[in-house]
Amino acid sequence: MKKPELLVTPTSVQDILPLIQAGATALLVGEQRYGLRLAGEFSREDIKEAVKTAHQEGAKVYAAVNAIFHNEKVDELNGYLAFLQEAGVDAAVFGDPAVLMAAREAAPDLKLHWSTETTGTNYYSCNYWGRKGARRAVLAKELNMDSIIDIKENAEVEIEIQIHGMTCMFQSKRSLVGHYFEYQGKVMDIEQKKKEAGMFLHDKERGNKYPIFEDENGTHIMSPNDVCMIDELEDLMDAGIDSFKIDGVLKSPEYLTEVTRMYREAIDLCFESRETYEEKKESWIERIESIQPVNRSIDTGFFFKETVY
Repeated sequence: MKKPELLVTPTSVQDILPLIQAGATALLVGEQRYGLRLAGEFSREDIKEAVKTAHQEGAKVYAAVNAIFHNEKVDELNGYLAFLQEAGVDAAVFGDPAVLMAAREAAPDLKLHWSTETTGTNYYSCNYWGRKGARRAVLAKELNMDSIIDIKENAEVEIEIQIHGMTCMFQSKRSLVGHYFEYQGKVMDIEQKKKEAGMFLHDKERGNKYPIFEDENGTHIMSPNDVCMIDELEDLMDAGIDSFKIDGVLKSPEYLTEVTRMYREAIDLCFESRETYEEKKESWIERIESIQPVNRSIDTGFFFKETVY
């Protein structure tokens, strides 16, 4: 058994050092022009600074290049990937084969992590992209525990899963809410401000509120609850999952730092002393519940088929 990487998505470059000090061993950053559902916007200068800070502390930085690309952006990929390689980014996360092709031309030494959000559901697909050049596969959020373990047993690449945070239920390339506002003769600035405005899709029948925000990649509707697997790490660690991800979308820096600190302790104890890990579970859950945003509960997502939406 090995300790998995603890990957966190920071909200700004100022989060990098605090998150590493809290226990993160890798950070996922990016620019919304090229990456989907980022916790924060990172310019090229921010990415350079993030890499410098992380590498000084022995942590890694990955860049999200997992947007759905249309023709007008494809010509930009060579330059952006070449920049990421030159900046010292440890890997680029991609879903579109255009990124793979551009990387071969412009950044042949840049490692690649395959992530399509929904289609990472079997080890054949993981291994296919591994043979094309990906070092890692990011699994879909809708998989149960048995499927994840089975994929890991048969995968030829590293496997990454999300263990904490909200997940995306729906994405449209169109600015659905923005267009509706425009139709009404109103103006809605979609540059990151929806995350602060607190827009929700309200399901009165179930009493759920689904966060919704828009960015350059369109409209995103998120899950009503946050996945929380801090008390269910044993099987995942025994299976040898390579990377545990904490998603910081719509979370404050303070929340992310606190949750990262707890998962660092949980991973270390699960590795070193299962008895002590068992004893601490209830206190971690109570602490996370106490700092959860209003109207957002925690559950185990699809790991045990709890989530229904």
